[in-house]
Amino acid sequence: MKLKAKLTFGVGFLFFMILLLAIVSGYYVYRLKKDTNNILVDNYKTLHYSRNMLLAFEDFRTNAKSVQLFEHNLMLQKSNVTERGERAVTERVNHHFLRLKREVKNGTIVANLRKDIFQLMYLNMQAIEYKNNVANTTAEKALLAISIVGAICFMIAFVLLVNLPLAIAGPIVQLTDSIKQIAAGNYKRRLHFKRKDEFGEVAQSFNTMAQKLEEYTESKLGKILQHKKRIEALINNMHDAVIGVDEEKRVLFANEPACLISGLKLAEFEGKNLEEIASFNDLIRNLLDKINSLHQESGHLGLVQAFAFGKENYFELEVIDLNVVPTGEESSQFIGQFILLKNVTSFKERDVAKTNFIGTVSHELKTPIASIRMGIQLLTNRRVGDLNEEQKNLLEGIADDTARLLKITGELLDIAQVESGTIQMKLAPASIGPIVDYALLANRSMVEQKQIRIDVQLEKELPMVFIDTEKAAWVLTNLLSNAIRYSHEGGVIAISTKRIGARVLLLVEDHGQGIPAQYLTKIFDRYFRVPGSTKEGTGLGLSISKEFIESMGGEIDVQSDFGTGSTFFVYLPIARPILLAYDPPA
Repeated sequence: MKLKAKLTFGVGFLFFMILLLAIVSGYYVYRLKKDTNNILVDNYKTLHYSRNMLLAFEDFRTNAKSVQLFEHNLMLQKSNVTERGERAVTERVNHHFLRLKREVKNGTIVANLRKDIFQLMYLNMQAIEYKNNVANTTAEKALLAISIVGAICFMIAFVLLVNLPLAIAGPIVQLTDSIKQIAAGNYKRRLHFKRKDEFGEVAQSFNTMAQKLEEYTESKLGKILQHKKRIEALINNMHDAVIGVDEEKRVLFANEPACLISGLKLAEFEGKNLEEIASFNDLIRNLLDKINSLHQESGHLGLVQAFAFGKENYFELEVIDLNVVPTGEESSQFIGQFILLKNVTSFKERDVAKTNFIGTVSHELKTPIASIRMGIQLLTNRRVGDLNEEQKNLLEGIADDTARLLKITGELLDIAQVESGTIQMKLAPASIGPIVDYALLANRSMVEQKQIRIDVQLEKELPMVFIDTEKAAWVLTNLLSNAIRYSHEGGVIAISTKRIGARVLLLVEDHGQGIPAQYLTKIFDRYFRVPGSTKEGTGLGLSISKEFIESMGGEIDVQSDFGTGSTFFVYLPIARPILLAYDPPA
């Protein structure tokens, strides 16, 4: 039977018995009330009337009012006849009373009247006794019926009190405990309810759920462990050093290369905080300082130098922030970092070799190029001999190519010095004006060839800047030559200066073809040239300019709208608050 049916039947039957008890109790109480009322109302009144008639009968001869009293009570008695034989006795009392009124001194009538009154009282006394017995019987029946019904109600209530909590609370307690076990990961937990009610169905459904969870967990756990081992094998077989940390920078894993370059064992890594390891390990301290200085989500933090594998090694540090979106949420949550140390020693060695090679070759090429240039100058001298027109054209082409080669070798030497760190900056206070004049003079032939107008606007009172004059002139010359090269014939190039705080801003603005937006971030990279450009160049000029300006403590930037031109911004540090008046040439 279903638990709902059991509860309905038990509680319904208990309700029915309680209702029956109320009905039986009410019925017997009503009967007792009725029987008691008959005794008190009917028979008691007759006894009261009879007593009054006896009292009046005693004073019948001496007191005239006694006759009236007797007549009054006799009249009341006539209207209160309730018992069998009481009417006949009442009639005899009335008959003897009427005779006594005529024959006052007749002793026989007096005796008969008194006898009739006592007979009337006797009849009512018997009636009272009978009705009392009836009331007692009714009370006994009521007590018996109420006791039986009450006992049945008590038994039913007791059975429900004992069984109902156990029938409901017991399975619920077991179910709650089993749910807690499942939540704790004990998927082998089962419910054993040998019942055919709702709890039996709940137990069956629970056991099915637990079995499926157990099968699912076992199958998924095996896959998870397999994936975990695969990832661990992948990380351990990586040639690059890998360290994984959680959101509190506690080390979760570290592969063998990470242990080798740090000189630590795996046990000294796992579970330890990076700050704790950094207290006794210089490499980890260096890594932690670079990581703490990172202001973006992930990125390259430059090179890290460490002695490992029997020689000095260089590692490129990259930190990747790990963020996940928790289930049921929309925003991501930071859970840790992936620290990668990529060994770039071989690239560094090749880069050094390349720099040395470029420096050596460029230096060696400058001598024969200078000799070629001198030979061209001698050939163009009339004292050697006159040249025909075709020979002059050939010599002009050779001279241009020689100048181009000389410029390329100079740039290669400059970049070699920048990369090797041997570049020497001769910083000193200087004025902007002479540098601008030098750049204009160096590019005069190109300006005249393309008929370009140079608009120079320098502030009248401009502070001196703390720079290397030669390097700054080279940068401005390069920027101006680029502007001329990419400007249209007959165009305008603007050169202007402005003081901004503790720096002087030098602007070179052209109205040429401009630079596409996708290449603006790469324009200062070495050997980079805008794809599709037909202009000559090595892709080193802007890179060298950036290195020179930053070495002087300045900054260089660019803004460009493709098709409308470009503007280069050069910020140079002010030397000291000494104002220099300069009038640009007309």
